[in-house]
Amino acid sequence: MLALRLARGAHPLVVLRRLLVAAASAGVGFLLLSALTHALAHPDDPSASVLRLSWCLVPLAAAVHFAVAVARTDPSTRPRSGLSAAGLGPGRLAALAAAGTAVSAALGSTLALLVFLHLRGDLTGLPFDGAAADMLAADASLPLAAALTLLTIVPLTATVTVALTLRSRIGTATADDAPPEEPPVPTVPPGGLPWGCALTAAGLAIGTYAARAQSEEGPRLPGDFGSNPAGVLTGWALTAVGLAVAGPALTHFCGRLLQMVRPSALRLLAGRVLMEEARRIGRPVGVLCAVASAVIAGWTLSDSGARPFGPLTGLGATLVIACTTATLLVSTAEARALRTTTREELRRLGTPASTLRTATALRVLSLLAVFAPLTWAVATLAVAPLRG
Repeated sequence: MLALRLARGAHPLVVLRRLLVAAASAGVGFLLLSALTHALAHPDDPSASVLRLSWCLVPLAAAVHFAVAVARTDPSTRPRSGLSAAGLGPGRLAALAAAGTAVSAALGSTLALLVFLHLRGDLTGLPFDGAAADMLAADASLPLAAALTLLTIVPLTATVTVALTLRSRIGTATADDAPPEEPPVPTVPPGGLPWGCALTAAGLAIGTYAARAQSEEGPRLPGDFGSNPAGVLTGWALTAVGLAVAGPALTHFCGRLLQMVRPSALRLLAGRVLMEEARRIGRPVGVLCAVASAVIAGWTLSDSGARPFGPLTGLGATLVIACTTATLLVSTAEARALRTTTREELRRLGTPASTLRTATALRVLSLLAVFAPLTWAVATLAVAPLRG
């Protein structure tokens, strides 16, 4: 009840973020229901249905990652002085954030079910009745229990992940009953680069092995989810995890790169801020790098004669791209909010606003200088065995 009251009085931007979580949940729910109808329409090919369902894990992970980022920036879960005395300690705040996430995700799952039934032709009276009846196996009876079970995956996964993530974060922040502060200077470099490189290399190796083990036709990335081997999905998942783990260290390196060779005050400011934000934005940048490399690989395969992308594949790809981009934007907004005191102090000392904007542009350019070649290299290595 408290979560609903806070949602009613929330800032419009906060409400928009929660609606985006609902939209992401709706998209993933629709993909899960589509996998169910594929199993109904092809009862003699269960392996293809399982593979189709397994590909839904990618947009599911992206949607949950986005939900966690939105919950982290929700003002209602930010530690404040006196909240512990009022009974809102770390556990209660994390539960409050999880409840808000559950409401948004459940709303999205409900919308997915309504749209799904409408496109199947089970609900009538609106435009596009039964527009996708053939694709969604409208001639087969839909098992309601299985459909509802699939629709609970997104709300349940997002709620549990938000509760576990924010409990540890809020607990650390409320150690002194105070909001989180900016990291101290000098900043300790984040670890994870060796593990990230190892996971990325392992993912590329597994993808290569899976491609070589295929038949003469070779694997294809997507008009039909069932045509993709499980090894390709596993390899890409390991590559994405590796880039996410290495992201903070690489972002920290970008900050150091800006400060090399007799840096000016502007470069020092941009580099120092980027080093301090490495842990906060590095992981979303790494995930976005993995998604971009997958998009480049898929586009390359499409140009080389692979089958065209289908509508469900397009929906899944759009969900992953949108969720990872939105996660990075939300994390960047969180980092900017935490720098408010520093920014106001610089302006009080007479720093022009144009200087702060130029420093932001320098940070973006330094990230592009490191992550763009990395993205292209990973895409090239991933697609080479698929084309051979």
